[in-house]
Amino acid sequence: MRTLEVELGPRSYPIHIGSGLLARPDLLAPHLRGQRLVVVTNETVAPLHGDRLRALLEGQDVTWIELPDGEAHKTLATVEAILTRMLEARLDRGSTLIAFGGGVVGDIAGFAAAIYQRGIDFIQVPTTLLSQVDSSVGGKTGVNHPLGKNMIGAFHQPRAVIIDTESLATLPLRELRAGVAEIIKYGLIQDADFFAWLEQHIEALLALDPQVTTEAIYRSCACKAEVVAADERESGRRALLNLGHTFGHAIEAGMGYGEWLHGEAVGTGMAMAARMSEQMGWLQPAERERAEKLIERAGLALSPPPELTAERFRELMAIDKKVMDGQLRLVLLRAIGSAVVTGDFPPDALDATLPGSEVRDRGVG
Repeated sequence: MRTLEVELGPRSYPIHIGSGLLARPDLLAPHLRGQRLVVVTNETVAPLHGDRLRALLEGQDVTWIELPDGEAHKTLATVEAILTRMLEARLDRGSTLIAFGGGVVGDIAGFAAAIYQRGIDFIQVPTTLLSQVDSSVGGKTGVNHPLGKNMIGAFHQPRAVIIDTESLATLPLRELRAGVAEIIKYGLIQDADFFAWLEQHIEALLALDPQVTTEAIYRSCACKAEVVAADERESGRRALLNLGHTFGHAIEAGMGYGEWLHGEAVGTGMAMAARMSEQMGWLQPAERERAEKLIERAGLALSPPPELTAERFRELMAIDKKVMDGQLRLVLLRAIGSAVVTGDFPPDALDATLPGSEVRDRGVG
């Protein structure tokens, strides 16, 4: 097992990474204030891994809530259903919520924990690669709105993150690739050495080599923990974690939530951001090619869906959370390992990146 700490003063918490951690009650016990728990999971994860968590929680007073699976259910209506169950079970402020699933479960359940009786403790037990390296760390919780991704939510830090890599054995390849997109992101935004390491180990990661997988998760979480510790509420540097997300969120919303997985959309969004960075003269062509090649080797598309027009992209991007005073801001690359948040870009650089431009007429399926 490897452990690192998210340093946030009184809100600091550990991230435990390793195989077989769902058989380790000693990792969970220090973070439980009372005996009453609520587990929020979904209809896919519960049959695969629920028995292990039930055994871990034996002897506790547990309310189990099983959600339908999929991004389409990441809504206020789902949060209300969770809150209703918690009220019916008479859970109080000393109760703890355990989010047991992928990023959608973690975001929904974390938001429910943030607003139930003005906030109760919760623990992240992520079961997908994407949630293990990204959404379970940092305290962002929330749900989607038809007009925009993650537009309703709260910052609510978990008490702990417990990453059992055994859960990845049942992960479909498509979900695995989506998680790898977020891992590539960390190399692109601030760790050129990690990016080079991924270039050497991407096939082993996709094959879930145990040593490579643990190392990739650890280095991704370490990167995010460092950024979150420096900028918990995204007033500055933390926005760099959104590389590819403004383009990606537009793809998710424009295609209908769930048609493209979040990581798939982010992978394409990173390729678009790299091309726009080259258009601006910031990213060297050779580095843009390296970025695209690694994204492609991960099995992710380099180009957005042809159904989304440039006009529709602009409409959806205008609702992005990084928009300030009506000014769209994007995360772009100055080099591999160096990113910046900027609203200072010429319109033609963005135009050349959106559908309909020859610049982006290349990609994989």
